[in-house]
Amino acid sequence: MPRSSTSPERTKSRPLARGDITPRQAIAFLAPQLAAGLAVLTQLNWYSIVLGATSLSLVITYPLMKRITYWPQAVLGLAFNWGALLGWSAVSGAVHWPVAGALYAGGVFWTLVYDSVYAHQDKADDARVGIRSTALLFGERTRSVLASLLRVLGRLRRAGGSSQRAGRAVLPRTGLAAAQLARIVYETDFDDRAACGRGFVACGWAGFWIWMGALGDYVWLQLRTDEADDVDSVSPTES
Repeated sequence: MPRSSTSPERTKSRPLARGDITPRQAIAFLAPQLAAGLAVLTQLNWYSIVLGATSLSLVITYPLMKRITYWPQAVLGLAFNWGALLGWSAVSGAVHWPVAGALYAGGVFWTLVYDSVYAHQDKADDARVGIRSTALLFGERTRSVLASLLRVLGRLRRAGGSSQRAGRAVLPRTGLAAAQLARIVYETDFDDRAACGRGFVACGWAGFWIWMGALGDYVWLQLRTDEADDVDSVSPTES
């Protein structure tokens, strides 16, 4: 298969663009992965099965969004962060919207930030072939728009934190994540492809700090539970 003339310079060496595999072979590789995902989904409660199936409309339509809207990054965020809702319902049987909803919305805005940084790598190629993105939509206003998205993330962080029981480990580390994203937005040269690539990779560290906060919060809650169990196990005569 010849290399596509519309492949961006940055991605022209990928297997499909380079012609190493055919679209049919790619679909054949995808099919067992989808089957495995379906097998996992069917092991969950019915609420989660329906919730998971609902996300298929976003998953299917996302690849087409670059041709019809300047907001494909928003659709990616809606699809990519569905696991925040599904993970919660898989454990508890339903979605607790004050917390999981804030987590989901925060993930969507986070995706808007990092994928807009990513899209700036290809904006010249996208404009040439007629593909749309937030990078082209925001243009010279990218830094100020992404800064506004970070402010929304801050509000969602406070909303989610005020709705949960703990947060002693989560909230400080989400602050570190916000600082990391702010640094990226401030320092990235959006007209330099290499700088945008580094900025996109650095956005992953924001997720690392959030994960560390969640892990720390879980450990703290377990320690509190163990302490409470120890107190309840002591009889009045022993005390």
